[in-house]
Amino acid sequence: MKLYYTPTSPFVRKVMVMAHETGLAGRIETTLLRPTPTKADPGLSHDNPLSKIPALITDDGLALYDSPVICEYLDSLHAGPKLIPARGAERFQVLRRQALGDGILEAAVLVFYERTMRPAAHQWASWISGQIEKATQGLDAVEREVARSEKRSTSGRSASAPSSAGSSSGTFWATSVQGARRSRPGTSASARANR
Repeated sequence: MKLYYTPTSPFVRKVMVMAHETGLAGRIETTLLRPTPTKADPGLSHDNPLSKIPALITDDGLALYDSPVICEYLDSLHAGPKLIPARGAERFQVLRRQALGDGILEAAVLVFYERTMRPAAHQWASWISGQIEKATQGLDAVEREVARSEKRSTSGRSASAPSSAGSSSGTFWATSVQGARRSRPGTSASARANR
């Protein structure tokens, strides 16, 4: 498999976490690109007409793009516990969590591009503030969900007990946000409530 990537893309990092968690990272050849929103890369555009990364070319030559599709594909290739459940309420909970994470990342990337690609005189301050607010609200929602999961776990109902397909995703979700929680002291919902 071939993955078009840049190490600064949070969506590429999400795909690579899935690749490592599923034991497939060694099967992925990476092709470094530095695409920008103002100029399409001809090679990437050949495989992904949106000219966005990540894009994965399967061993069969099928081009997959957008990180949720790539993650679902990688999860289908390994024999271990699935990180994305195949059906039921747990599947939609995981997909909702993925959409929340993607929304946080999209807002942050839009702020980055507005601040770095647009001349300062033309930057839209209220639009930047709106994107930051979306990202902050999303991170607050993640923290509340992790806190609920931790509370259930300590009250005897383990959020990570392997009870059904995809149960490892609950633990993976809770663990993956710990770095975000530590990196934003004073901005969490609980910290603001205590001010």
